[in-house]
Amino acid sequence: MKRLVEMEGIEKRFPGVHALKNVQFDLFAGEVHALMGENGAGKSTLMKILSGVYTRDSGTVKIAGFDAAPDSPRAAQDMGIGIIHQELSLMNDLTAAQNVFIGREPRRSFGRLDEAALNQQTTEIFASMKLNMDPRAHVGDQTIARQQLIEIAKALSYKPRVLIMDEPTAALNDAEIAELFEVINRLKADGVGIIYISHKMDEIKRIADRVTVMRDGAWIDTLDAEATPLGKIIELMVGREVNEEPPHIPDTSGAETALEVRNLRRSREIHDVSFTVKKGEILGFAGLMGAGRTEVARIIFGADPRDAGDILVHGRPCNIRSPYDAVSAGIGYLSEDRKHFGLATDMTVRANIAMASLSRFTSKTGVLDEIAMKESAQGYIKQLGIRTPSDMQDVRLLSGGNQQKVVIAKWLLRDCDILIFDEPTRGIDVGAKSEIYRLLEELAAQGRAIIVISSELPEVMRLSHRIAVMCEGRLTDILPGGAATKQEDIMELATRRDALVGG
Repeated sequence: MKRLVEMEGIEKRFPGVHALKNVQFDLFAGEVHALMGENGAGKSTLMKILSGVYTRDSGTVKIAGFDAAPDSPRAAQDMGIGIIHQELSLMNDLTAAQNVFIGREPRRSFGRLDEAALNQQTTEIFASMKLNMDPRAHVGDQTIARQQLIEIAKALSYKPRVLIMDEPTAALNDAEIAELFEVINRLKADGVGIIYISHKMDEIKRIADRVTVMRDGAWIDTLDAEATPLGKIIELMVGREVNEEPPHIPDTSGAETALEVRNLRRSREIHDVSFTVKKGEILGFAGLMGAGRTEVARIIFGADPRDAGDILVHGRPCNIRSPYDAVSAGIGYLSEDRKHFGLATDMTVRANIAMASLSRFTSKTGVLDEIAMKESAQGYIKQLGIRTPSDMQDVRLLSGGNQQKVVIAKWLLRDCDILIFDEPTRGIDVGAKSEIYRLLEELAAQGRAIIVISSELPEVMRLSHRIAVMCEGRLTDILPGGAATKQEDIMELATRRDALVGG
């Protein structure tokens, strides 16, 4: 096979950080080479060097056998290197087609935009992905999952021979992932080399030919994906064994009901959804994209209005019309998009933890008690194991797992005893994911009622005491958690509309 990329002895330093230490990596035409490692392992830095965002301090980079390290993203594109970033870089006010071909729009005479050609070319790319989307649709009106697919289409529009995919399935459901893998297999058949970065371990076995593991900025090993057990890959990534065995599921049947939802309805989205969550229980929500899981959470939290239905907190009816009402009732919501709706990324860890409880730290004259804020923030940093140089570090500089812990600290400080986690481990590496799991279990053991919404069925089954399955805005059934339920049982319920279920 033809070698498309060769990287040898790559070094990169930033002030106070040795980001890459003598790293090696290569890629053949027609293969998927998975690049694995915890957040901070150096994966993104290495790929930014390959894609022209950073320049290396030393080492060699060869593209198709030639010394040709790109010195800018445009140079990388000209060399046939495309990248799909984990963080979306789309313009919400433009259409899908305008985003796909931004700066490269087809033109007619006198430089006029050829909108028909623009939409047609985008439709052809969408068709190759089996994506049913109007190219004239505005990006801002699309879900995060569909925005991710537009980002992928944008990368494919450059017709790359090397394609870097950074967490491409983070916002996709199982059906969309299967379609993406079909696209990847067609690209492989055409000789495209794909560098695949993901924290979803099951995907590596499904799609990768080889796996390179990085840890602490260094190359650890390159392995055959099919022949290497996942446990071995995880151990190499984190430098220790990670126990992913499901915990013992306690019996909460006799516990007090913390949250009860009765016949919740909203427009065409949610239809008579009813369930309960008891103190000390983790209730998982499963279903395909668009099933209504997040919509239910947003209604409970007061982010969206409801047309009908009752919400009871500790047995008392609660008229929740806004997030303020929900927080006042002791409900905290960790959004699937934590950077936009859970964090103020340009503010410090201290400020983010205190954000929902500012009245506690504010005097009658409006002066903030910074000392009290510091003590509270440092207490939760220690309690939750948040890895940060100090409580004054900007949140945007933390890893995804530590950012998620900051959001959790915010709601714990607010003394919320009902916590809703929407995609709690999206974009989080396997080591941090294990820590989040333990943290959720500890919170439940303390008597908090927890709802977990996840597109990853193994995660729902791993965490949940019971599993609520939704399809097309309806709750089709509530199943027992753990080994008592199979993935096939959940998927069957997630793809059909049954009678309403009370939980």
